[in-house]
Amino acid sequence: MEPALSLPPLPIVVLAAVFLLIAIRQVGRFRLRIWQVMCGGAIAVIVLRQISLSDAVASINLDVMVFLLSMFIVGEAMERSGYLHSLSFRLFARARNGEHFILLVLFGMGLLSALLMNDTVAIIGTPIVIAYACRFGVHPKTALLALCVAVTIGSVMSPIGNPQNLLVATYSGLPQPFLAFLFYLGVPTLLNLGIAYFVLTRLSRVDTAGCTFDEQEGQVRDARLAEISRASLAIILVLIGIRVITGPSFIPLALIAVAGALPLVVFSNQRVVIVRNIDWPTLVFFASMFILMQSVYLTGFFQAGLDFTGLQSIPLILASSVLISQFISNVPFVALFQPLIAQQGLSIEGVMALAAGSTIAGNLTILGAASNVIVVENAEKRGYTITFWEFFRVGLPLTIANCVVYWIFLSLA
Repeated sequence: MEPALSLPPLPIVVLAAVFLLIAIRQVGRFRLRIWQVMCGGAIAVIVLRQISLSDAVASINLDVMVFLLSMFIVGEAMERSGYLHSLSFRLFARARNGEHFILLVLFGMGLLSALLMNDTVAIIGTPIVIAYACRFGVHPKTALLALCVAVTIGSVMSPIGNPQNLLVATYSGLPQPFLAFLFYLGVPTLLNLGIAYFVLTRLSRVDTAGCTFDEQEGQVRDARLAEISRASLAIILVLIGIRVITGPSFIPLALIAVAGALPLVVFSNQRVVIVRNIDWPTLVFFASMFILMQSVYLTGFFQAGLDFTGLQSIPLILASSVLISQFISNVPFVALFQPLIAQQGLSIEGVMALAAGSTIAGNLTILGAASNVIVVENAEKRGYTITFWEFFRVGLPLTIANCVVYWIFLSLA
């Protein structure tokens, strides 16, 4: 008599349903957002009593939540005041022609995303690159593709460049995450930005813009809020420098972000509007993800059913990160697999490969990263659409080249 097949635990079923809905993002006429799907999954495991309410609350990583909340406040203030717009326009005004503009988008927005988190730069950068694309005669689609690629690649080299890097830095317990990311991923990231310029200028149109430039763009709208925003950014940069010099125990990442947001909350007369308009759906997504992944982890399903001992080689980590992230998105991928892989004593090169692979997954397809979706949705409001295949045509060769570069550098480290 053959043994009966055992059904997977309920949290695994819920997780599979969540991943499926994230992949298709459509149920009948209803268009689902990623945060809504993840929130539904978290509610399901609580209602089905697969995790107690107290364990659910305890599973939420407060350091990550506080960090994101504070950085969103800083980003919203910089956007609302026009300060970041002004900085960006000052940068792009230096462009001599269309190709030089694309180069400035890649390196300017890329480096900025390493400091302010790529989703923030994606929101702010979309109207800016469209406006200056029109000024320099660059096709807006090419400029938007450059922005997507820039915020993805540029965010790789910082533990605060994107949410998945923040999770990697938190889970792995790196003593000096800023130095580690910069040491292992800094040079290959800059090289990959250069490769992105080569790919974009060969595979996309860099002319025939067909639009006009608004001379009013890029001006500071609220001088007082801009001054406070400038002070907040300076505080963040100074504290990051102090942390690098003194070590992680002196200034936690969350405290850096809180210190940067504090002047805006205390001194700005727009504090209520700023807090109301920050990216609350992303915060809901993270809280829900922590709850769902903890319920899955408590089942022991992945610990017992999967062999992670073989997932140690850098090319395998890079490849699996890129491919799986296309289906479940990169942040849930890191949240699910990082604790399990860490149990096997993953080397620092492997940890960096996980961060790099899960991030550059965003270059392969539009759905590979939330920042891509942000750019595309904001662009469509302004009359420009990037199709899946237009993105993939550029993204496929670029992602392959990115993986090879990170593989070589991490193997030689």
